[in-house]
Amino acid sequence: MDDTMTLLFVFIQSTGLLAPIIFIGIHLIRPIFFIPVPVVCIVGGILFGSVFGTLYSILGLTMLSILFYFLYRQVPRLSNKINTLKQKWLGDKVNFTIGQIAILRLIPFINFHLLSLCIMDVTRYFRNYAKASFYTNIPVALLYTVFGQFIREFSTTVILAILLALTLLFYLLREKQVIIKWHEFFNPKAGRSFQ
Repeated sequence: MDDTMTLLFVFIQSTGLLAPIIFIGIHLIRPIFFIPVPVVCIVGGILFGSVFGTLYSILGLTMLSILFYFLYRQVPRLSNKINTLKQKWLGDKVNFTIGQIAILRLIPFINFHLLSLCIMDVTRYFRNYAKASFYTNIPVALLYTVFGQFIREFSTTVILAILLALTLLFYLLREKQVIIKWHEFFNPKAGRSFQ
């Protein structure tokens, strides 16, 4: 991971005024080279500082989400692969809220495009999808750009505390609804008549 970050750092730093455009482009091609989102965001923080690094990362990740939306609709092979991944990891009946998806995006080993598919399931139209993608990309870009360089130095206890806090937030932001099956709702209790 350090070699990848060093290579990205040297490459982008040597491009001068085109650096922001190239950095956003790296977000778009990142999945092809299996570069994790946190690595690119950390490089953005080192190169551009917290504010501009976060803005460029949000822009790049949102553009990647929009590109995924159109590729998912146009490329059946990609949609089959992502649907299989969703079926394997989440099953059929999982409905995450936008807040939960934003929390899940903070966890590095969860597939970025799988979460984009979850956003597609929650939203109906492209405009809503683009807005939800933008909002769910803000926490991941902000966290890894600002604090990403310090996360490697945290102790195991601090990392476990962060994961526990994320799990608690994930639970608190869940969709709060109760599903009662038809036959359970209308099933009269034994020994009771409705006269």
